Parts: sequence; structure tokens; C-alpha cells
Amino acid sequence: MASELQNEPALIKAAVRGNMTAFNDLVLHYQDRVYSIAYRILGESESAADAAQDAFIAAYRRLDTYRGGSFRAWLFRIATNACYDELRRLKRRPVTAIEDLPGADADDGPPLAADSATPEQAAQQAELARAIEQCIGGLQTDQKAVLVLSDVEGLSYQEITEITGATLGTVKSRLSRARAGVRNCLGNVRELLPSVYRL
Repeated sequence: MASELQNEPALIKAAVRGNMTAFNDLVLHYQDRVYSIAYRILGESESAADAAQDAFIAAYRRLDTYRGGSFRAWLFRIATNACYDELRRLKRRPVTAIEDLPGADADDGPPLAADSATPEQAAQQAELARAIEQCIGGLQTDQKAVLVLSDVEGLSYQEITEITGATLGTVKSRLSRARAGVRNCLGNVRELLPSVYRL
């Protein structure tokens, strides 16, 4: 989890007054986490980059609406909404990925293994990571967003309710269904799971 920004309140005040350097410092601090949320919700790097960029532009334009509280939650809500907007846009204008085009089946192979992992372990870890991403990608959008905000970003239920605008009960329900969905999906690749997680 990213460290807290020490002078965040001062940067926010300066940014609200129009100080672009202060806003850029906030962007630099949060850009990786906003992109991570967008990537996990959208499942595609270019769309995630577009949504993250749109989120920061929208945040800058709406700084005057920030009324205190958790800036992170406020920003993540804008990012989550930008993802929903991107999903709606993609439904209206579907895109064919380069990988799906004829002749694009060349594979550079799995990423290089770390010194501590054998090639077999690295291949299994990469396959498990792909399986987890596919399982998360198969969730409904609202479940996926709550799962990412909770289990990847480590946000509290209260922060997630602020970001998504859903009630606490709805957040808990969506998270429970998302976890159950991922657990059931991973049952299909049980052999890839560490033995402690195999049922």
C-alpha cells in the first residue's frame, strides 16, 4: 500500500486555489493506485490509462467540489466513475484487440523468472495470476469495483461506500458475491493454487 502524503492537506488547499504544481504532486502520489484500480476494473491497459487520465482531469476540474474528508476516497470515486464511463463507451464502440487479429498469435513466452523461482514455479505463478485476473474480469462491474477497492487497495467498507455511493449493506453483499465468484472460478484451476488453498 502506498505511503501517506505528508503535506497532502496543504497541497489540496493550494490545488483548489489553482496551483498546478500542487495538483501535479497529488497526481504523482496517486497515479499508480488510480491506474491500478482502472486496470483491474477494465482489464485492459489502454482503457485503464484513458480512464485514469480522465479521472485526473475530472478531479482537477471538480476540485472546488471537494469538501474535506478523505481525498483518496474522493479521488477513487472519480476514478471508479471514469471506469464506468469507459465501460459504457466500449459497449457503444467495441474494439478488437491486436492480439485477436489474425496472425497475432505469436507469444514471447512468460516473463523472466526471479532468481528465487524455478522456471516451472514462474510459469505456474504466471498462469495463476492470469487465472485470477480472468476470474476477476468475469465478475459484474459493481462486484469487480468493490473487490478491487477492498482486497487490492485495502480500503475500508466506509471508504468504499463513499467511493461507490452504495450503502454499507450493498457493499458487503457485492464483496461477498465477488469473493465467492472468484473462489468458485478458481476451483477450475485448483491445481495451480498453493496447497493451503486447495479444498
